[in-house]
Amino acid sequence: MSTVERRPHAADDSVGVLVSRASQQISALVREEMQLARAEMTQKGKRYGKGGGLFGTAGVAGFLALQALVATCIAALALVLPVWASALVLTAVLAIVAGGTALAGKKQIARAGTPAPEQTIDSVKADLAEIKEKAHR
Repeated sequence: MSTVERRPHAADDSVGVLVSRASQQISALVREEMQLARAEMTQKGKRYGKGGGLFGTAGVAGFLALQALVATCIAALALVLPVWASALVLTAVLAIVAGGTALAGKKQIARAGTPAPEQTIDSVKADLAEIKEKAHR
């Protein structure tokens, strides 16, 4: 039997009792919602962990496949050149690609500027200045 069914005259309760009861019910609701959110985030965290592990495995497998491709290219080039020369040519090509990619990455980082959110900082400073100005009036 619920509280409302046991009390035939719930309308006779004082405002203080009603506010207290509402406060307790809201607290219980918030606690239950937090428990639900925690359970949901735990489940999602496990899925993200598994997904991250699978992506890591895929990365390792892809890296090994790339190494096998390089070895295949060396073997194919060795049909025309000595093995040491074909390995040296492929090493030089990969070094040039790596250097070019590194320079492009460095330019992108330089263009990004500092990692601080400069526009947000400027906006917050402007807001604080406005608040201080209005407080002195």
